[in-house]
Amino acid sequence: MNLNLRSFIIMLFTCFFSSLIQGQTEGKFIKASIGFGSSTSHYEEENPEIIDGFGFYTQGEYIIGIKKWFSVRPYAGLIITSTDEDKIRNPQNYKVETKAFFLGGKVRFCAPIPWVAPFIETGIGASIGSFETYTEYVNEKKSGVVAHIPISFGLAVGRKNNIELGISFYSNLSTEQSFGGFTAGYTFPLD
Repeated sequence: MNLNLRSFIIMLFTCFFSSLIQGQTEGKFIKASIGFGSSTSHYEEENPEIIDGFGFYTQGEYIIGIKKWFSVRPYAGLIITSTDEDKIRNPQNYKVETKAFFLGGKVRFCAPIPWVAPFIETGIGASIGSFETYTEYVNEKKSGVVAHIPISFGLAVGRKNNIELGISFYSNLSTEQSFGGFTAGYTFPLD
């Protein structure tokens, strides 16, 4: 009897809320994000200090919503980070800095849940700029075009899931650092 009652409640809940489910809407959109940028070395240092670069991050996306749970997203953005030069926090004068324009394409998988929809994204792209990593084990300064793999996750919130809070991470494939951002974004419909 308990199993039948549970099945009935699940069926009732599914029928009642099926019209509200919309993790993301199908169609075309523009998303603008801004946030706190960070760059870090691929190597963990032995001393207790964590040497990271901090700064500004922004990104724009053209969204092609194919299904309520899947979309394709070409993107372009900018990150500018610098390392703290405080002699107490950074006694060795280590650096992890990024000044780059980045672009590429990614796909999003989104849970079709109203008001709060978690998502995850991945793809491939390129960063164009300068990347400087100087620590005890790494001494690299590179300028030019570098391939990266973006990985993002977060929450799409609001009645139409058009406000986003997330973390974006870009793993550079040929430098000794990665960069990313802690972001807030808003999605504008084009249709």
